[in-house]
Amino acid sequence: MTDFRSFIADRIDKVPISGLHKFFGIAASMPDVISLGVGEPDFATPARIAKAGFDAVYEKPIGYTANAGLIELREAISAHIDRLYGVSYDIHREILVTVGVSEALKCVFSAICNDGDEIIVPQPCFVAYEPEIIFSGGVPVRVICTAENNFEPDPQDIRAAITDKTKAIFIGYPNNPTGATLSRETALEIVKIAEEANILVISDEIYDRLVYGIDHVCISALPGAKERTVLLGGFSKTYAMTGWRVGYICANGELLEAFSKIHQYAVMSAPTISQFAALAALKIGEPFVTEMHEKYDRRRQFVVSSLNEMGLECFEPTGAFYAFPSIRSTGLNGDEFANKLLVEEQVAVVPGSSFGLGGDDHVRVAYCKSMNEIETAFERIGKFLKQF
Repeated sequence: MTDFRSFIADRIDKVPISGLHKFFGIAASMPDVISLGVGEPDFATPARIAKAGFDAVYEKPIGYTANAGLIELREAISAHIDRLYGVSYDIHREILVTVGVSEALKCVFSAICNDGDEIIVPQPCFVAYEPEIIFSGGVPVRVICTAENNFEPDPQDIRAAITDKTKAIFIGYPNNPTGATLSRETALEIVKIAEEANILVISDEIYDRLVYGIDHVCISALPGAKERTVLLGGFSKTYAMTGWRVGYICANGELLEAFSKIHQYAVMSAPTISQFAALAALKIGEPFVTEMHEKYDRRRQFVVSSLNEMGLECFEPTGAFYAFPSIRSTGLNGDEFANKLLVEEQVAVVPGSSFGLGGDDHVRVAYCKSMNEIETAFERIGKFLKQF
């Protein structure tokens, strides 16, 4: 009998099946579950944005676009970033439209990692960062972030993690799963460390428009940072366009040329219909962003205050749409808490251990649900906690 395992590359075995998606599968099979687990906007893509995508089907030839993406979309992305953060990118050499930020990660890591090259990754973090580094032959080097430090990385820990094999510091703020944001002071120190070590900064800023009471710090807009920063962004969270799969990379032209090689041979170009919808989002989507932001902020305040009132100590998140409470007071770890809550009260949250170091004794609560669902879920959580 053929041993098909023998055909699989060794690096694949270094990556476990995502505990996050395994947990979602269990929750989806249960009736009456309220999921505060999936990090996806509960809003529909605004009708005018969706219509722009579908109108393109009838009005224009829907073939491949340029590998880098529609020139009109790259122009709009460049103007958008410049308007928000005061940093400009050349639409011909420095912007690549990708199939979401997921493909952007693949392009970047595949292009910069030789076997054994190291990428510093503060954790807890989005579940895909580490696997994408490993799939590209790189080695993730973990730096732990704690609630005591507002879930920001300590720059001295980053400096201590640098070796002669380090290629880049990877950061993702606003952060999934903690909802933390990066202060300007910490961001400047990270850029300084990268300059001293002559390494890159890769910054996933997919949640840049979902910040509350503060200004988002765009890494590439910091003094002297643009040339060594690879900026990742997209449309999934800001415009409720997860299924449209459009993201982008902004970077130095020489770097972008390398990223483009991976992109053009893997996918040719991002979906054309989705690119037209993304273009419409940048042109007409701002009122929707404002409305959605206000609703998320109200939910955020309710969730954080409720968690703390229930005795689940919760750092105040100022970005994205997640809260990351400690469940240490229950005597359970995150996996035990999430499983018990799901079985007993049909509320799904995600064990913090799914997101790497620093996640133990926490769970992720996503507040991208209607207030009615959130309020019902918290009634159930309150009932659940009475046993402890």
